[in-house]
Amino acid sequence: VAGVGRTNAAAATTLAIIAHGPFDCVLSVGLAGALPGGNLQVGDLIAADTCVYAEEGIATPDGFHDMATLGWPLGDFEGNEVPCGPDLLRRLSDVLPIGRIATVATCSGTDALAEEIARRTNCVAEAMEGAAVVHAARLLKVPAIEIRVISNTTGDRGLQKWDREGALASL
Repeated sequence: VAGVGRTNAAAATTLAIIAHGPFDCVLSVGLAGALPGGNLQVGDLIAADTCVYAEEGIATPDGFHDMATLGWPLGDFEGNEVPCGPDLLRRLSDVLPIGRIATVATCSGTDALAEEIARRTNCVAEAMEGAAVVHAARLLKVPAIEIRVISNTTGDRGLQKWDREGALASL
C-alpha cells in the first residue's frame, strides 16, 4: 500500500496512524531477500525482532560506522537498530521464525554487497521498508513489527532465485 522504499513507508505509516488511528499495532508485511548465512529459503516467512537501518552511517577506509559510532541518534533506540514491539514479537514467536531484517535503499545485487550487509548487520534478510515503518509507528507510540516472506535470494543478480508470485501467495 505504501509503495517501495523507506520514505514512502514512513510517510504512509505516519499518515495512516494520524488519519485513521488509533490502532493496536502496525504490521509491515511484504517481500524480502534472503541474505547469505541466514538459512532462509524462498517461500519462508520471518518476523523481525529488530529492523536495522543498513545504510545510515559513514563508509570510511576503516570500514562502515553506524549512527551510534557517529554519536547521532536516529531515535530512542541504540544506533541503527529499531526494536519491534515486544508483545507482538512474543505473540508471533510461536508461529514464525524470528530474526533481524535489514532495511536497505540499495538491494544486494552482488555477492560482495550481500555478504557485507549480512556481516555488518547480523541480519538474515533484507527489505526496503521495515525499519522506517516500525520507527514511524514507534514515534507515534504504536507497537509495530515487520513480517516478511522470502521472495528471492540476494547476491549476484544473474544467479538469484526468485518466486515473487509464490511468496505473495504465502503471505
